[in-house]
Amino acid sequence: MIAIAIAWEDGADRALGLPRYETEGAAGADLRANLPDRGAIDIAPGARALVPTGLRLAIPDGYEVQIRPRSGLALKHGITLPNSPGTIDSDYRGPLGVIVMNAGDAPFRIAHGDRIAQMVVAPVLRASFRKVDALPPSGRGAGGFGSTGRT
Repeated sequence: MIAIAIAWEDGADRALGLPRYETEGAAGADLRANLPDRGAIDIAPGARALVPTGLRLAIPDGYEVQIRPRSGLALKHGITLPNSPGTIDSDYRGPLGVIVMNAGDAPFRIAHGDRIAQMVVAPVLRASFRKVDALPPSGRGAGGFGSTGRT
């Protein structure tokens, strides 16, 4: 198990608790809206908002935290994260905010304490990059979207 150190932002509502896994088999720990005024944010269709969580993280080297949408919000309301999965690097120590987008057809309200996203801790592999004159061939070649012929 990997330990993630978490600190509260000044003024954050600590009563909301830390992120937590809601079931034994959950891969993602839920993040909650931690609004400074303890109010709500209304997001119009097509609009987006940066929703604070009140948290800061210290992620161990060799890991990242991925921020992902909650499937129920996506299905029922069209609420998604436009940069999903968002990555929090191990050397970032600033506030954890979640960019939430309303892709639905009705305004959506996020209230203080609502579960808005989930975070997944994942290992990071770093690559080395080298310039070559030509790439080795493959069965697919340079075919783009839909080029595999499968639907």
